[in-house]
Amino acid sequence: MEADPKLLEILVCPVSKATLRYDRERQELISKAAGLAYPIRDGIPIMRPDEARQLTDEERERR
Repeated sequence: MEADPKLLEILVCPVSKATLRYDRERQELISKAAGLAYPIRDGIPIMRPDEARQLTDEERERR
């Protein structure tokens, strides 16, 4: 299930308040500022820091 594009436009990282990048392939919202990737499950972004995974150093360096 695809995430709602309008919803993705207004979401920000709950930790850093920075904008998020949508990774369609991995179904995640990426916050480079916080170094976290929030999962999207069944089209619903899970914006809880305890549910997010830490980005690797390589992922943090990507544009």
